[in-house]
Amino acid sequence: MLKYLIPFIVAILCRWPLVAEIDLEKDQQSFALHTKKITIKGHPDAFNPSIIQWQGRYLLSFRARDPLTNLTTLVGFTWLDDELNPVGEPHLVNTQGKKYTDFIQDPRLIVVDDRLYMPYSAQCLYEGKLERRMCLAEVFYNGKYFSISQPEPIFHFEGNGNKFEKNWVPFVYNGYLLLSYSIFPHKVFLPLLGEQKCLTVDYSEAECPWEWGEVRGGTQAFLIDGYYLSFFHTSMVMKTVHSKGKAMPHYFMGAYIFEKKPPFYVKKISPKPIVGKNFYNGPSHQTWKPLRVVFPGGYVFDEKYIWIAYGRQDHEIWIIKLDKKGLLESLVPVKQIP
Repeated sequence: MLKYLIPFIVAILCRWPLVAEIDLEKDQQSFALHTKKITIKGHPDAFNPSIIQWQGRYLLSFRARDPLTNLTTLVGFTWLDDELNPVGEPHLVNTQGKKYTDFIQDPRLIVVDDRLYMPYSAQCLYEGKLERRMCLAEVFYNGKYFSISQPEPIFHFEGNGNKFEKNWVPFVYNGYLLLSYSIFPHKVFLPLLGEQKCLTVDYSEAECPWEWGEVRGGTQAFLIDGYYLSFFHTSMVMKTVHSKGKAMPHYFMGAYIFEKKPPFYVKKISPKPIVGKNFYNGPSHQTWKPLRVVFPGGYVFDEKYIWIAYGRQDHEIWIIKLDKKGLLESLVPVKQIP
């Protein structure tokens, strides 16, 4: 009797799988209050922004596509009003004649003593080979246009290899610009401007309870309520309703805090991805390979709220508003490794 039922059982299981496809937006956190899309005039597919308060205003950076090559090699800036809407004309940075600006990716913004710096990664010639390296440039504004200084690559640091270098986390400590090279372990660098190198100033290890891929840098880190807070990104291959059941990398956003003094121990982390409305639902857009991307690049905050600027699907800019208290209360402790 069983041998006659097997074909019917197989047919049913093929049609209705035992495990349903995951809906990543099903359980949004209560502290994720609101999301809105930002459209940059003349650059409708701008993406992967950073955001900062500078000169008493909000400033947004973004990546854009070159209309001649369709490569994402352009970097632009636009001022935002108090509601975080673009105002005035956006401006693309002229990198002609600047070394270490080939194939720029994902600039972040950080202010040190009222001076604005832009850490980013680019393709650089190092020891006869083209390698992706982190670079630093100062950003200037003359009241109409934005420009950058001659960028400086970072070629020499502890653990220097030939891997792609991306997503270092900038923060300011006692007036110095520091860069978190990695989060788990938390390795912190001091860039030596003019020497193309960094010194390791601290190193600490902790057990990471995060289960959605390798934790990598995202936004800057700022002091909030006695700790540095930053938002990271990770990725993991999975099947979801948003990928229409196809296995592909999905990018996630989370938060972590670390101590405000050396050795900058990582103390807490999000227990699961932060998810807001339309993180994964909406146009998929064609990317360099099938992906579902949410990528945090910067944030601003006040006493009650945090606004994160993030890229979606390598074609869109969005802002998510978080309740600060709710976010911080959601974080879980991490265990230090002696």
